[in-house]
Amino acid sequence: MSGQAGARYGQIVGELRRRIETGELAPGDRVPSTREITRQWGVAMATATKVLTELRREGLVRAVPGVGTVVETPSRPVRGARPAAVPRTGGLSGAGPAGLTLGRIVAAAVVVADEEGLAAVSMRRVAAELGVATMSLYRHVADKDDLLTRMMDVVIGADPLPADPPAGWRDTVELAARRLWGLFRRHAWLAPAMSMTRPQVIASALPYSEWILSALHAHGLDLHTAFTAHLTLLNYARGMAVNLESEREAEAHSGLDGEEWMDAQEPALLAVLASGRFPSVSRLTEAGYDFDLDALFEFGLQRLLDGLAPLLDEPSAG
Repeated sequence: MSGQAGARYGQIVGELRRRIETGELAPGDRVPSTREITRQWGVAMATATKVLTELRREGLVRAVPGVGTVVETPSRPVRGARPAAVPRTGGLSGAGPAGLTLGRIVAAAVVVADEEGLAAVSMRRVAAELGVATMSLYRHVADKDDLLTRMMDVVIGADPLPADPPAGWRDTVELAARRLWGLFRRHAWLAPAMSMTRPQVIASALPYSEWILSALHAHGLDLHTAFTAHLTLLNYARGMAVNLESEREAEAHSGLDGEEWMDAQEPALLAVLASGRFPSVSRLTEAGYDFDLDALFEFGLQRLLDGLAPLLDEPSAG
């Protein structure tokens, strides 16, 4: 770490430590994620990661799967006193080699992926999160691919489908597709981790396949065609969702959110449109377009379902 980066690292650690010690950030409160740190303080992702690692080392914060990094609850709170540094056990207390479990490893990996993105997940990074030697992880997971499969299984299984599907095929497929989209929304790394050409065996994802196959088959589709429709819907949702992770990476590296980036491109776009060769695009630009990924997903989902409707024994909703 360069001298300037090291100084910024120290400042950020000191500021977050101060907020925790003064109670501005109370036990259980979520602290800024690595992405938020990069935006707020204008530092690289590596520096932001080191900030949270140091706060975990000092015992000030801990990682909570599905939530992020939160302020640790001190065992003996002392007003105004800085918590003493503890051994490097990372965000999951008691996760030393003797207490290392598969569940702790997967939970730590999910936290890393949620906060820092899929590219940050490695055996070395997860071991650092837990405060253990990298090789100790291999007693529980075969390799990174095995770890990713288990991560996907955990996050999908954490939000199961209802016990009973809706009555109609369209309501059933809509519910499954929207639940899957919600999972992709909460875990931006999930879509790019999921392979269509070399599908991983994810037990918690099989209910989605069963739901859609059963619904479509019961309303007139043979199982092969129903499975083709299922894959089409799945890849549509996944294809939309891969934009979430790429946008998060772009935002972390540029320091600009999507709207700010689009504003920065406006002069170049207007210069091209000044030629008059693209009147429709020009009119749309003048009127304004509210880009909403959720709305795009819903629009495409309905059109896909309208396309399936003629193959089934129910008419199109459109």
